[in-house]
Amino acid sequence: MIECAAGRGIRGDRYLDFKDDYKGQITFFSLEVFDELCRALQIQDCSPALARRNVMTRGVDLNEFIGQEFEVQNVRFFGIEECRPCYWMDRAIAPGAHEFLKGRGGLRAKILCDGNLRSTAQLPRMKADEDLVASPFAREREG
Repeated sequence: MIECAAGRGIRGDRYLDFKDDYKGQITFFSLEVFDELCRALQIQDCSPALARRNVMTRGVDLNEFIGQEFEVQNVRFFGIEECRPCYWMDRAIAPGAHEFLKGRGGLRAKILCDGNLRSTAQLPRMKADEDLVASPFAREREG
């Protein structure tokens, strides 16, 4: 379970209360993008946790949530910007990961109300034909 604190971040995460109005109080990442990355770089047995994102999603274009308010399991968020990958991705995942993830590194969001995300949550539908599921991925971000 991920415990979200409005305007503060995730309890237990090193970025909780990081700074006022922090843009990355919670981050979302697409497992489809991670799967594409693994295929493109021909890597196996790599964990999505290496992407350093808090919530993993399936069936959603996270960039569509930039500038939008959305709700997951009664917790409201506001999508701020793409969670741009850094050079560290080449070291943690594989050479080429940083470049591959540009433009699809995930979503940085602000938490608008307190609440908990359980192991499976539905994201709002942006398009009628998408099947949107978010799965919190427990881990602590590293520096």
